[in-house]
Amino acid sequence: MKKNIITALLFVLLLVSLHAQNTADDVADFILSTYSTKSFINTPIQAADLEKILMCGIKAPSARNTQLWKFTVVRDIALERKVISNITEGNILIIVSGSEKSQPGIDISFDCALATQNMYLAAQGLGLGAHIYTGPVENINKNLKTTLKIPEGYKAIAVLRIGNKDSRVDATTAASKRKGYSEIVNESTK
Repeated sequence: MKKNIITALLFVLLLVSLHAQNTADDVADFILSTYSTKSFINTPIQAADLEKILMCGIKAPSARNTQLWKFTVVRDIALERKVISNITEGNILIIVSGSEKSQPGIDISFDCALATQNMYLAAQGLGLGAHIYTGPVENINKNLKTTLKIPEGYKAIAVLRIGNKDSRVDATTAASKRKGYSEIVNESTK
């Protein structure tokens, strides 16, 4: 009886281990299959999807868990067009802002980038299109902070555009050429 229980427990541990490996492979395969969406349709995003995306941003790691970011959700098409001129109605912008007060050992821009990436991947995982912009940041910080209601003491770091993607466009046809592994990866040896 004891031997059967031990055998069963070992079998369960093996299954859990295999599942964990498959999950890790699934995550890596998912990341390798994503692309920065450039073609959106005007179907609105569901409120539950937006909330889940924002929660994924909140769960991002940050130095010393300081979470020195704020997420400003922009749904008004006229305001969105002040940030991105070719926005599609039904898209949502999330402006990721970081505290203007620096702290030793904390790179607020990096922390905001991690939160942006979490939300980008969450949107992709929900079957939505996502695109990260940094170009509009200067204009936001100089001219639109009050209009967009960026919190006092914060500056825009990135803009995440989320929307339903055009199903006629896929990762292969939409993607620009990526650099190869050997062009990017450098290994140190003894």
